[in-house]
Amino acid sequence: MSSNHTLLLRKLLLSSGSKSRLYFAMATLSLGATLLLLSVLTWWNFNQLVGGNSNSANTNTCLVIGKQITDLNMGHAAANTFSTDEIAALGKVSGVVDIGVVSAAAFPAFAVLDGNISMSTEMPLESVPDRFLDTIPDGWNWQPGDRYLPVILSAQFLDIYNYVFAPGQGLPQLSRSSVKSVALKLRIGGEDGMVLSAHVVGFSDNINSVLVPSSLIEFGNRTYNHNSGTIQPSQIVVKVTDPTQKVFTTYLQQHGYATNAQNGRWAKIRAMVEVVSLATGLLAVLLMGISMFVFILFVQLMLTRAAAAINLLWQLGYGFRYLYSFTAKQILPLAIAALCIAPILSIAAQVAIAGIAKKNDIILPLLPGWPVWLVFAISSTVLLWLLSSGLKKALQTENKG
Repeated sequence: MSSNHTLLLRKLLLSSGSKSRLYFAMATLSLGATLLLLSVLTWWNFNQLVGGNSNSANTNTCLVIGKQITDLNMGHAAANTFSTDEIAALGKVSGVVDIGVVSAAAFPAFAVLDGNISMSTEMPLESVPDRFLDTIPDGWNWQPGDRYLPVILSAQFLDIYNYVFAPGQGLPQLSRSSVKSVALKLRIGGEDGMVLSAHVVGFSDNINSVLVPSSLIEFGNRTYNHNSGTIQPSQIVVKVTDPTQKVFTTYLQQHGYATNAQNGRWAKIRAMVEVVSLATGLLAVLLMGISMFVFILFVQLMLTRAAAAINLLWQLGYGFRYLYSFTAKQILPLAIAALCIAPILSIAAQVAIAGIAKKNDIILPLLPGWPVWLVFAISSTVLLWLLSSGLKKALQTENKG
């Protein structure tokens, strides 16, 4: 094709009126692709937050599970404990990677704090296997005969003391470091028991309890528990890859198991995120479909306006393949340019999201994950194929005309 013919056909195809419609179609296509990628990005970021590998604190979340107390089972201790079969069955649920027993003290324990802060209280002691602890502090062990006892306190307990109990009782609020420096006397086993010097050596964000080494619970239950028979656990602790996984949460509901309220809130948030992502994705697909329809109509109108020049080129011996190649080179790069705006905006959005998350001590990847790129690749391939097919059909129609 001569340069004069090429210039003439390009002017006919992309007249000033055609350009305005082309820019509108490109903007619509870019908006639809961006909305689609952002909906996938939202879903992917939430999965990274609750079960991704970017945050070690978010991987294999630790949960304490018990049976829901109802009007029917309240007062029946046997109905609210876990059997060996129930524990084994829960361990086989999808997403559960480890399971253990929360061992409760079946003996009395009484804590006394002297000094500037004078107070005394009963102390419900529990233990979990060490592998379920957030971190294992130095000196986390106890053997019969030891007078020093390390304690891990729930961070929530300290918050309740500082913001609820202390202000109302006129007591000073305590920092974590000050709590660790305070020694308290712990009497276990009643009048015939023994007194230990206990120190808080750490705090747990996962388990809301007063934790001591398992060896103390085993010794105390064996020595000071006067009730006969095996003690069945009323709580179990599990590690799960994703606490909001539908299979896992459904299993808990079906069996009447309860876990902390935070997990329930995460499950509800996940459901909301999935609904919003799906709705946004469907809207984006609809918008992209409309934009493709506009593109094809634009091409058909463009070729109709250039029908005389195209027919002249047919008569001069230019074949269908040559004309299709020329037309595609004018249109497809514009469509690709419109599509490429979407991943650029998605990368910018992910960088902004990761920056905001970092300020809240949450680590998220700086670049979108593979689901975003997969959706972009599939949608781009389908859309470019449809546009190419539309070009061929439009040229075939002009050829027959």
